[in-house]
Amino acid sequence: MDVITGKGDMMTCSKSLNSDLFYGVLGGLGQFGIITRARIVLQKAPSRVKWVRMIYEDFASFTKDQEHLISINGPNYVEGSLIMKKSLANNWRSSFFSILDESKLNSLASKNGILYSLEVVKYYDQFNMQTVDEELEEMLKGVRNEELKLQSKGLWDVPHPWLIVFVPKSRIMDFNERVFVDIIHKQNKSSGPFLVYPMNRKKWDDQMSAVIPEDNEDVFYSVSLLHSAGKIDNCEVIDKQNKEILKLCGEMGIKIKQYLPRYYKTKQEWMKQFGGKWNVFEERKAKYDPKMILSPGQRIFNFN
Repeated sequence: MDVITGKGDMMTCSKSLNSDLFYGVLGGLGQFGIITRARIVLQKAPSRVKWVRMIYEDFASFTKDQEHLISINGPNYVEGSLIMKKSLANNWRSSFFSILDESKLNSLASKNGILYSLEVVKYYDQFNMQTVDEELEEMLKGVRNEELKLQSKGLWDVPHPWLIVFVPKSRIMDFNERVFVDIIHKQNKSSGPFLVYPMNRKKWDDQMSAVIPEDNEDVFYSVSLLHSAGKIDNCEVIDKQNKEILKLCGEMGIKIKQYLPRYYKTKQEWMKQFGGKWNVFEERKAKYDPKMILSPGQRIFNFN
């Protein structure tokens, strides 16, 4: 990568060249430099994909299956999401279900409160194309399709008060009961989408500035509450709900980590967010941006 630091130096960095800056800007929230060029290794795109979606009523079974799937390195893609009364069964990415099946799922969601959807993808090549059902292009167009859906509902060019957190595996059941059920479902303020899926700790390099739960578990969960707020007052309501979730996690001792945190206002809160990485984070700031020019609005180092 090429990076312009807060000192105005243009530096090329990688795992072996200026590695401290390389790892620093990965999850560094723009505090050390601005990435002006990045080289990303590409892989040849497969021609077909097998795409399966499964519905669960039981959260424990849902998480158990997800953790198994990411442990065997079989699927190329695993993602879980919530289906609730206010959200459609086909709300996120795809339209797997017929109108009749969708009606059944929405009825079941109304009865149960929450259903859990698991999407699994396996890529194929030209030698076994006959075994697949979906074009890879349809899979890759998922985000674009979601954009078009939101545009049709007037929910695209509006505020998106998202909250994305990493949750320890040992507390994901508590998070389901107290956040998904007691707050998201019962308050019913947004249709999402709401995503929840496990990640392998070993795939995260601890040298990066990015932070994940500080425990010894091999897996943690990414939870994305991807709200769309049609009105300013609704945005404020959802923003308040996000803060309520963070406060509840603190009170329950669920040691989450925010991805792209935006609710912290004090140095103590930032120190808690970065945990054992705080000292290195502070040293990198002094090294690459001693005048604290970059990203002052986050109030990590600028408190005036």
